[in-house]
Amino acid sequence: MIWFLRRLAISVGLVWVVATIVFMAIHLVPGDPAELLLSQGGVAPDPAAVAELRTQLGLDRPILTQYADSMTRLLRGDLGRSLQDDTSVAQEIGRRLPRTLELIGAAMLLAIGLGVPSGAAAAMRRGGLWDRLATGLSGVLLSVPVFVLGTVMVFIFAQRLHWVPAGGYVAFTQSPGLHLLLLSMPAAAIGVGLAAVVFRMSRTAVLDVAGRDFVRTARAKGVAPGRIMRHHVLRNALLPVVTIVALHLGSLLGGTVLVEYVFNWPGLSGLLVSAVVARDYPEVVGVVFTISVLFVALNLLVDVLYAVLDPRVRYG
Repeated sequence: MIWFLRRLAISVGLVWVVATIVFMAIHLVPGDPAELLLSQGGVAPDPAAVAELRTQLGLDRPILTQYADSMTRLLRGDLGRSLQDDTSVAQEIGRRLPRTLELIGAAMLLAIGLGVPSGAAAAMRRGGLWDRLATGLSGVLLSVPVFVLGTVMVFIFAQRLHWVPAGGYVAFTQSPGLHLLLLSMPAAAIGVGLAAVVFRMSRTAVLDVAGRDFVRTARAKGVAPGRIMRHHVLRNALLPVVTIVALHLGSLLGGTVLVEYVFNWPGLSGLLVSAVVARDYPEVVGVVFTISVLFVALNLLVDVLYAVLDPRVRYG
């Protein structure tokens, strides 16, 4: 429990650091944010409109007052209001975030479900036909950009075979079957390439653990091969796999822009793009802060998984 509380305190501190960095980045960037937001086509905005926007954003107050107010609002979960339609930024993020998390979660389950078993099988049959085929296929998948794979999938499965719609979004409560159908292609576009990464890491980790002394001792004692694989090899080999999955999961939080665009999936990355194009300062800050907090939370989750898989981590 003490170990977890210590990690939790570190995570809370990191969130505060992230919030401070996001706040300072806005004020350290050259130029007046209000003037930049109102500039269109290189034409200088009306000074009265700039002054009004500065007051609306609180930019006319002392920097320390702005910082204290910003931290206080974040503690309340208040991310401000959009400059485009005056809607709550927190509510809009709350509406879109589950869609991105669902997409990433489905892709991650697919990657783990394909990568770990195939990597373990290739390692246990090193040099065999399956090992050569799977290693070659993973190399091909790693070299194909996700937006290229997504475009090819739309062309084949939607336009040629007509198995699935080309893209879009329908709420699960409205039509569960159509929702899962629309989710399948963008999740596969992300998950297939990620499965190649998980496969290679799983194969390498299993090969490393399988050659260690405690595994050879278990074999010498006559322990069943299946039990050795489940309780000795995989349990220890999963640590580097968890690391690589967590790193990619963190990058996917803000890196699903192309997939969401190709498949018209209305997630958080699409909101960030539209906010940048519209120069919606509160919305951009809100999305960046949300992604940063999720990344910190993900690191905490990985620490917990490490402790579950290897209790020695708790005493490190």
